[in-house]
Amino acid sequence: MAVNVMEPPRPTTALRGALRLPFDPLLALAVVGLAVCSLLAVRASSPSELQNFYVSRQAAYFLLGLILAVLISRVDYSRLRELKYGIYTLMMGGIIAVLVFGSVSRGSRLSIEFPFFSFQASELGKLLLVVALAGFLVDRARRLDERDTTARTLLLALVPAALVMIAPDLGSATVYVVVALALLFVAGTSWKHFAALAALAGVAVVLVLVAAPAVGVTVLEDYQSERFTAFLNPSQDPADAGYQQAQSQVAIGSGQKVGRGELATQTRLDFLPEARTDFIYAAVGERWGFVGAGLVLSLYALLIWRGLRILTMAKNLFGALIAGGIVAMVLFQVFINVGMNVGIMPITGIALPLMTYGGSSVISNLLAVGLLQSIYAQGRATAARKGRVPAA
Repeated sequence: MAVNVMEPPRPTTALRGALRLPFDPLLALAVVGLAVCSLLAVRASSPSELQNFYVSRQAAYFLLGLILAVLISRVDYSRLRELKYGIYTLMMGGIIAVLVFGSVSRGSRLSIEFPFFSFQASELGKLLLVVALAGFLVDRARRLDERDTTARTLLLALVPAALVMIAPDLGSATVYVVVALALLFVAGTSWKHFAALAALAGVAVVLVLVAAPAVGVTVLEDYQSERFTAFLNPSQDPADAGYQQAQSQVAIGSGQKVGRGELATQTRLDFLPEARTDFIYAAVGERWGFVGAGLVLSLYALLIWRGLRILTMAKNLFGALIAGGIVAMVLFQVFINVGMNVGIMPITGIALPLMTYGGSSVISNLLAVGLLQSIYAQGRATAARKGRVPAA
């Protein structure tokens, strides 16, 4: 009597197609394009005698970050959920270490200096917070309608944000709060919670900006207040508080359609401050004009679109939350940085992801891209095994 032995199912054409390219090529294209733009912009915004120094370092940061991103993309991101408390502790430890051992530069203690690298814990902390909060929310997925879940999530974000503020680093602290709110939104938190949070934020602003000064408590020094509000009228004090944004707007405006090329005097003659970091977008605008600035924004639009697409493809809630947090982190930083370059947002020191010169920012954002690629690969493979391969 013959015995029928069930053969394992052969991979379908859909499954083979889904696994043939285990990464999102459009996301990779956006990242490579931004890397090339960053290297060109860093070179254009550096003194001629230091161009090779800055470009080679930035290229090394990208190379290291890409290697780490590829490694992470090949790992099942779901394993990170079990490590959420360790990841949160690592984030807090890094921020505290910078406050204790970090070097002071221009009045801020933002990084720890090593022989060949400057470690800025607040940059890596943004990504670590996304992963830790995603794990926390997944554990409480059936209790998202409780105020306790929303309060704990925000508290977990506000503690590191407060420590980063001590540095002081207002920009990074703001990103931490935005990440927490974005994760709550993706998780499906009730709109009533957001309404209550908006009311509390309004009360806090009144207390800090009106009530506290009225009773003699100094929250912001005069120079801090002037710098924070200078974007409203940079021409009022163009030699001091409004200098950076005034020069940035001159640089972008002078670039016109195709840029000034080698005649980009604002960048070449160092009139534009922090051209490699905070104001690298203005350097792109002057050097390559509307075409160059538009190309950079188009690459960011592609990156954010792919991030949102990956969110919908995630195989579980944990992946969707990580993707949503990363998209919010990148989108908010791009909006604020470009906004302060064109003069519609205050100067907060937020880096332009994958463009600004600096190892901590570049590597942290490439690690985030690696996580997105892992979510993409896992989501495609899971859908293919079920016979539902989503369109790219």
